[in-house]
Amino acid sequence: MWLCKLAERGMLRASFIPDRPQRQLRDLTRYRRTLVHERTREKQRAEKLLEDAQVKLSSVISDIFGKSGRDMLAALIAGQRDPHALAALARGTMRAKTAILRQALTGHFTDHHAYLLAMMLDRTDALTAQIADLTTRIEQATAPLARQVAQLDEIPGIGITTAQDLIAEIGTDMTRFPTAGHLASWAKFAPKARESAGRAKTAATGKGNPWIGGTLGEAATAAARTNTFLAARYKRIARRRGKQRALVATGNSLLTITWHLLSDPDARFTDLGPDWHDRLAPQRRRRQLITELERISGKKVTLTDAA
Repeated sequence: MWLCKLAERGMLRASFIPDRPQRQLRDLTRYRRTLVHERTREKQRAEKLLEDAQVKLSSVISDIFGKSGRDMLAALIAGQRDPHALAALARGTMRAKTAILRQALTGHFTDHHAYLLAMMLDRTDALTAQIADLTTRIEQATAPLARQVAQLDEIPGIGITTAQDLIAEIGTDMTRFPTAGHLASWAKFAPKARESAGRAKTAATGKGNPWIGGTLGEAATAAARTNTFLAARYKRIARRRGKQRALVATGNSLLTITWHLLSDPDARFTDLGPDWHDRLAPQRRRRQLITELERISGKKVTLTDAA
């Protein structure tokens, strides 16, 4: 009822109300995201339990829930407490760390810890199975949108899962957003201009859709680790304004790219390159390097022509 009243007053555009297939896809992707977070928390509980037993396995193995780690955890639950026997369960390249593993597995793991750890692993496995089932259902729901998913998958930081999440939240019809800026503003990933007495002041972007925020935050973090234009943009802003603002700015760029790709069926992502800003403004880049060198050396830098 209240949606109809808002639409009548012009406060809500009907095109912003997703259709039933998108709402159902949104339910699936949001629930999958919830289960992924729950699985992460369950894994963190298991790591904390091992720390309580003074088993420092996570300090040696990056993923204690991999094959080697799960074999060791299963042996601990079964009653094996000998560090040498547990370390011998390492596989592949992990065997080179046998000596360190023996030290990490020397703790005070008891039957009490084994009981709780078994429950945590069972819960983790159950969540993993549910996530896999949801992913299969989502793939079936997004089968008609395979082209759009493939377009977004080309963007650094965005994989198949993130592409599915984005499409579920914003849809594929970009005519509802006149420009990319409208999409970023709707998602609360656009900077606000606030000025008082002729001085610009910082302002928060506002509280937007938390599902979009979480998805873009993870995508921006992943993009920042690549050797691309998006990574260069993140690093430039992080140095001057901090990591949080850099994440928002990178998320804004991701939404802008998404809008352009979904607006054109034939569009494909083309990276500008990590040196885009350097090529765009070499003089500015030179000033930045001089300023940074002066800051590090504490001396005045003067450029002279090379011989």
